[in-house]
This record gives sequence, C-alpha cells and structure tokens, in this order.
Amino acid sequence: MKEFRPKSDQYCWTFGGVDPVLRLEAHSILRTWTEDAFSGKITSEKDFPSKVIEPYFTNPQTGPFYVEGAEPGDTLAIHFIRVRPSRNWAVSTTVPLFGSLTTTKYTALLHDALPEKVWMYKVSKEKNSVTFQASDSNFQTDIPMHPFHGTVGVAPAGSEVRSSLVPEAFGGNMDSPEVCEGSTLFLGVNVKGALFSLGDGHYVQGQGEVCGVAVEGAMETEIGIELIKNRYVEWPVIENDDYIMTVGSYRPLEDAFRIAQTQMIKCLASNYGLSIMDAYQLVSQVNETPIANVVDPNYTVVTKVHKKFLPRGHNFMGGAHNNLRKISNDYQNG
Repeated sequence: MKEFRPKSDQYCWTFGGVDPVLRLEAHSILRTWTEDAFSGKITSEKDFPSKVIEPYFTNPQTGPFYVEGAEPGDTLAIHFIRVRPSRNWAVSTTVPLFGSLTTTKYTALLHDALPEKVWMYKVSKEKNSVTFQASDSNFQTDIPMHPFHGTVGVAPAGSEVRSSLVPEAFGGNMDSPEVCEGSTLFLGVNVKGALFSLGDGHYVQGQGEVCGVAVEGAMETEIGIELIKNRYVEWPVIENDDYIMTVGSYRPLEDAFRIAQTQMIKCLASNYGLSIMDAYQLVSQVNETPIANVVDPNYTVVTKVHKKFLPRGHNFMGGAHNNLRKISNDYQNG
C-alpha cells in the first residue's frame, strides 16, 4: 500500500496537463486525503465563496497518479474501499450565477442572481449524519451521511486539458452518489499512465445537486487499483455488488441521458451476450436513471440495471469488481 497526503501546493485544478505526484503499480492500494471543494477556506457563514475563493479555483484534485503499464486503449478500475469524512464540519453554499434554479451564464435570464449564502453543517460520525440548520429560522434536522467523491477522472484524450469543474467521457466532476464506498469506477485510459485524480468530497447530496453545491467536506479515502489491458470503456462505468451503471455527461440533459442509455445497451451487448436490440428492449423495461447533476458545464445522468435481470455466468470486464472486492476484504481483515 502507498500513501499520499498532498501539501498545499500539490493540488491540481485540471484533468490533463499536470505532472504526476506519485507512481503506482497496477493491482495496488492507495490511501490518500482530499480537500473540500473550497480548499477549506469557508469555515463560517460569513465566508462567502466570492470573497475567499479565487475564480476558477474550486474542486482541488489530489493527484494525478501515474499507473505503471497503463496505455491508451486500456481501462482503469478504481475500487473505493473506504470513503470517510475527515472533519467534524462541512459546508454548503449558494453561488451567484450558479445552480439549476437561477440564471447562469449558460441560461441567460433578466432576473437578478439569487443571494449568496453559506450553511455550516455539524458532522456526527457516531450517528453517521450531518445537521442542517436553517439560516432564517430555528428549524434543524439530521440527514444521514452518504460520503462519495464528486470528482474522479483521468487525463482526457487528444491532449486536452479540462477544468476540474467539468464532467465528460474522462470522468471528472460527475457528482454521482454512486461513486462511493464499495463501488468500482471504470475509466478508459487515454494517455500513458492514465493520470487519474480525485477530490470534491461530498458527505451527502441530493440527486441533481440542485443548488450547485453538496455538503462539501475533506475526505480520507482508500482505493484499490486494477488495470484491464486492451479493453476500453468509452464513457465511465460504475459497478457495485447489485448494479451495473453507465454515465453520460453532456448538454443538453437529453444528450447526457442518451449517452448513458446507449452505453448501457452497448455494455450489455458486449459483456453479457445480448444483441443490441434485445439489450435495447431489456434496458427500456428495467433501467433506473438518476440524475447526478444539472449544474456543471456538462450535466450528468446515470443509467442503472440491476444484476438480477442480467444473464448468469457473465461479468463486466472479466469480473474486475469482484476481484477488487476480494482484495478489499482481504486488506480490511488484515
């Protein structure tokens, strides 16, 4: 196992265009730490993002990590062994001209931007919850935690450099609660070494990340890494013990939906022995399609199919998720 805790000057703010901070072997385990989306600079209701954050410097990424042997055309499998809050507080905000229910630079309207506000959340690791305290009344309620990483990605194809705010085929800022403890994320390798990074810890987030900001917090994370040679996923795929999930990130929302759906159909055809038309029919009847975000430069939609509906005796990517689960269990049991 290797460990990496970034210093303040070691974060990256893009996918691609950054030298690796550490080299890892395939079939290895990494323990690391990620800062929150605001670099830990918002610590009270008075710390408005517009005052304490430099423009375009949100979502600091830990990494990138170079995976030995990874070549374009391969697939990197990242299994989340442990994803846990590392602080007893977290933060959410509204940001002017950002969010799904306000005017933005993409959705231009004549009304003023919604006000900028900050909510501080108390974290109870004992109760596995965060406490929402209303800012304009005495109401409060506990919300069960579901820690996950909003951003996980590899360097994009074509020598592109993309902001850590963007989700696309390389992964990135997908904001999907499915990228959590116990799941495996598959990303197509586009450059030598893959150069993957992660960050944007969310302690909880509703589907769609409607206001644009989850309950953001620093995270302690342990991951297992596997490399699948000579097989390439065009768009991110997530697998857990119960579901296969495909991810589409684009605008408009309909195109993100179409990407996720078509990728699922292709996934079932290439991994489970179904024809395209049979897969099309099956997915049409059994899929679940949560919306991960409708706020980022690209929107993200996830299509899920429960494994109980799939042909027996087949596994996605040769059973990489099950292999990583075994490695994870062996590691956790000492």
